[in-house]
Amino acid sequence: MILTNKKWYLVPLLLLLVFAGCRVYTFNDAVIPSEVKTVKIGFFENRARYVNPQLSPKLTDKVQTKITSQTKLTRTNNDDAHYIINGTITNYDPSQTVGVSAQQASTNRLTVTVHIVFKKTLENKVEEFDVSRSFDYSANLSLQQAEGQLLDEVVRTITDEIFNRIFSNW
Repeated sequence: MILTNKKWYLVPLLLLLVFAGCRVYTFNDAVIPSEVKTVKIGFFENRARYVNPQLSPKLTDKVQTKITSQTKLTRTNNDDAHYIINGTITNYDPSQTVGVSAQQASTNRLTVTVHIVFKKTLENKVEEFDVSRSFDYSANLSLQQAEGQLLDEVVRTITDEIFNRIFSNW
């Protein structure tokens, strides 16, 4: 049978739109059980051998902001929060040379490691893990110059990694 009415061509398009609208949405792919309502996020202490004084407060603030803005969780300071997240900066190592050109260092690497303790109080379960990332910078820069350029990237990258490890099922 030949369809002469052009409206029939719209049926598959409308079906596609209807089924596309049935997708299940989550909060930025965060997987959080419905009974979990509160989170306590502790200050991320810096216990690394070398201490960048800006890293702890910036990382703590960025983690708090990301979790409260991208999940349904309410932040609290109570020890009976459903999720309790604590972190410690355990490594901040700016001394690695990773690139050599004309027998001189051309690229240095800053490595940052954060140890996370994630407590799920409703399940009486504690998970611990490390997040570690490296950031390359020109050997022509002093450490202070490199830190000025890299700090925002370090904080953003480490925060995203912590968030994904806690809230994503992958």
